[in-house]
Amino acid sequence: MTVRQILAATSALVAVASAAPGVAAGQATSAAVSPAPASQRQPNFLVIVADDLGWSDLGAFGGEIQTPNLDTLALSGVRFTGFHTAPTCSPTRSMLMSGVDNHEAGLGTMAELLGDATRGRPGYEGYLNDRVASIAELLHAGGYVTVMAGKWHLGLTPEREPAARGFEHSFALLQGLSNHFGEDQNAAWAAAGYAPSYRDDGKPAALPKGSYSADYFADRLIGYLDGAARAGDARPFFAYLPFTTPHWPLQAPAETITKYKGRYDAGYEALRDARLARQKQLGLVPADAVAHATEKVPAWSSLGAEGRAIEARKMEVYAAMVDRMDQNVGRVIAALKRLGRYDDTIILFFADNGPEGNVIEAPSPRFKPATPGAAAADAPKQPEPALGIDNSLANIGRGSSYVGYGPGWAQANSTPSWLVKGYPTEGGIRVSAFAAGRGVKGGGRIANANLDVRDVAPTLLDYAGLRQPQHFAGHPILPHEGRSLRPVLAAEAAGVRTAQEPVGYELFFRRALRKGDWKAVYLPAGTNRYTRQGVSTGRWQLFNVAADPGETRDLAVAEPGRLTELVAAYDAYAKAKGVVPLPTAETAAAPAARP
Repeated sequence: MTVRQILAATSALVAVASAAPGVAAGQATSAAVSPAPASQRQPNFLVIVADDLGWSDLGAFGGEIQTPNLDTLALSGVRFTGFHTAPTCSPTRSMLMSGVDNHEAGLGTMAELLGDATRGRPGYEGYLNDRVASIAELLHAGGYVTVMAGKWHLGLTPEREPAARGFEHSFALLQGLSNHFGEDQNAAWAAAGYAPSYRDDGKPAALPKGSYSADYFADRLIGYLDGAARAGDARPFFAYLPFTTPHWPLQAPAETITKYKGRYDAGYEALRDARLARQKQLGLVPADAVAHATEKVPAWSSLGAEGRAIEARKMEVYAAMVDRMDQNVGRVIAALKRLGRYDDTIILFFADNGPEGNVIEAPSPRFKPATPGAAAADAPKQPEPALGIDNSLANIGRGSSYVGYGPGWAQANSTPSWLVKGYPTEGGIRVSAFAAGRGVKGGGRIANANLDVRDVAPTLLDYAGLRQPQHFAGHPILPHEGRSLRPVLAAEAAGVRTAQEPVGYELFFRRALRKGDWKAVYLPAGTNRYTRQGVSTGRWQLFNVAADPGETRDLAVAEPGRLTELVAAYDAYAKAKGVVPLPTAETAAAPAARP
């Protein structure tokens, strides 16, 4: 056991206590955890995270991809049209695990993109830091079995891995991506600096070559649940299933890709229009909603026959990745039912951010796992020959290919929102999400309130009848900032925030502040852009996202007082969270910060 685990174990009985009426999160008590009566048995939790999924990909959110298992769950529970995350994966995961802002939890920016302005600053450690206790640590101390299989992306060292942060059993990819068939686990990929790191209960491991990531992660999670059942372990469980699908490189089993042959030949403009129409039919967006104009996307007709064939193939593979993920969710649900655990399980599903809009044709030096934080140029246009990458049309989707699907498909998949992953616009941070299962009032409900990934940890503790301690593992921890979603899940309230409560977002010096239906956005020029050839405005913009979910009408000039109010709220948020400001040289080079 690590020092952290030993300290947590010896202090668990006084650090985490059964909740009592009127006891607020963060208040201390010396009461010990005790088993609940059968009538008050703690629920199980299954938290499923998709990687780079588009807001409209699932059928229940307007998509045409075959996702019957996720759709059935979504329609049996409550869909969220205003669930928000950070603009990229590891900052989101830090908020999920901690219940606090990413700038406090250690992922003020991605570890791979730390620069001179951010490296070494508090809150920019590049891993889940010790100012927080993970939700796995708290639930485990409160009597839960804690298991995970999938992507971690919150630390590469033994003391930062899942096994050290509360997971009793885990099979984890420590980095942000890897080959979905395990074909990057050889000497050539290691020599190039791109080999992934897998851990099995804290020990070095590998994704079995030839297996598919989504299949294997589901296998391992089901195995943990079966193992607990065989051992007669009646404890409630927290099962965390963070898929790496549909994150690039786009790869999927051939039999699943075949299902989508020809489906996307009409192009991304047609797909965008069709999905928006279905969203309106489903009541997910206002009937008069307008999609934001696409950014940096060539017209489909301009690509030529060969170009269109390649691009259509990419989307076919992407759809297959989403389809395969859904199949594996179905397998996990079937296992819960077989084990008699389904009826006592609360299921939360969401994506970690918006869809990936970069043009990707090879591994990027920015994401070499062996050199996190090192400065690097954008991805090379051609693969390194030694890696054996073949991006020919016939090979796209196989384990030896390595592509993303670019801004056209990404913006179709985020419709009607503005932009994609990497931005605090709705296209980057509003994600498909739903809750189902025990205690969730269903019937196809849709909740439109502003909800946040920071709400997940306090929600789980609330349902578990536990409260967050002030100290964990021998040191103080930050109190949860999120709100329990229980009133929304139980259909007792429309939301969990007042119209005056600000919620801030920042990544790569791109900023946003939400207050009720209003949102201010600032995209500076000249920054370290995650999205290559990134979009910049150089000024604050103002949107009413309830009436205009596509952020198409900038109301900064029409509502100057409201903009001033939101910008002041953002400044207060940034100061409170220790957000590193835009470097002076870049500020001077950017256009005016106010309209």
